[in-house]
Parts: sequence; structure tokens; C-alpha cells
Amino acid sequence: MLMRMYLRWAEQHGYKTEILDTTEGEEAGIKSTTIAVNGQYAYGYLRAEKGVHRLVRLSPFDAAHRRHTSFALVEVLPEVSTDETVPLAAEDLKIDVFRSSGAGGQNVQKNATAVRITHIPTGIVVTCQNERSQMQNRENALRVLQAKLLDIKRQEQEKQISELRGEYIKAEWGSQIRSYVLHPYQMVKDHRTGYEDGNTQAVLDGDLDAFIKAYLKQN
Repeated sequence: MLMRMYLRWAEQHGYKTEILDTTEGEEAGIKSTTIAVNGQYAYGYLRAEKGVHRLVRLSPFDAAHRRHTSFALVEVLPEVSTDETVPLAAEDLKIDVFRSSGAGGQNVQKNATAVRITHIPTGIVVTCQNERSQMQNRENALRVLQAKLLDIKRQEQEKQISELRGEYIKAEWGSQIRSYVLHPYQMVKDHRTGYEDGNTQAVLDGDLDAFIKAYLKQN
């Protein structure tokens, strides 16, 4: 649902999107996905979406049709430019190749083109499998890994500055930034700014501008 929401938002703003990797859920839905969004100010706007998102709804996967609460973590990383890359030593990388997962039949990948890169010092794992070429998947995985490492570096710098100011607050899972409540009432609420919208369908269709503007104005 979040993937669809962000793809719709990007389309409405004329941004080019590329799905770099998608892992299907064990029973239904999507376990994780990585999307590249290209366009002017894309990161500046989308950084407002970074954090834990909470969904409350009547689950279509529950035979008893009970209300369920789900959580999803959204990471937003700027694409790394050539002048600010983090050095990567070959001995720090574990690179595995495997066959891409997906639908059967003609879509079964006969060659090992998917790439999984593990950054040993941090334990960060990045997979890319949506390209047909192993080299392209490797380049995309390294690009995402660079962005993640640079984000950690920036967070450490911000943490040091905040600790000096005495204002550092640790971000933990469960401290959701936004809730999408579809039952027993309809409401999307951003817990950072207090902004609310009762038109949940419009929000899930990509109408995020009011939430993003409220966050940017506050910050």
C-alpha cells in the first residue's frame, strides 16, 4: 500500500521511478522494496516520509475479519554523488549472486543475475534483482549501499551535534510518525505535526503534499 502510494505521488509530480528490488511477503503483500526516485527536490520532499508508518484496518487475510495493526519502516536516502562516497574495501564486502525470485513460467530467471551485498563491518545487507544483467544489479546494490553508509555517517554527525546541545532523542521502532486508520473510522494523522486528513483513499492514492509541507514548515 505504501509502495503504491509513493509511486502514485511520484507520478503526479513528474518524477521518474525505478524499482531496484522487491521481496514478496511469505503469505501476501511485499516484505521489502527499494525504489529510486529521480527528479528535482525529490529527496528534499521525501525525507518527510522517513520513519515508522502504522496501519489500522480490517485485515483481508483474516477469516474472522478482525481489526489488525501493521507497521512498516520507510527509509529515505539521497543518491550519493561521486565526491561524497564512503570508501569501500573489498575485504569488507561479501557478494553473493543468485537467481531472481518472482513469477514462474517464462519469467523464471535461468541465470544467477540477482546480487546480494553484505557490508561486514555494519551488517548492512542490500539486494538488487530487478535488472536482467548481474553487472547492473551489482552497480545498483553498491549505489544503495553507499547511500545507506553515507546516511549512517550523517546520523552519527547529527547525533554528536545534538548530544552537545543536549537534545538527542533516539529513534526507535514503534515511535510511528504517521497512522493510517481505516477502521473503525477513517483518518490519516501525522504525529509529528498533528496534521490530519479524513480522506484516507486520496492519501493512499498519493495525495501527500499537505503532510510533506506541514513537516517541512515545522522543520
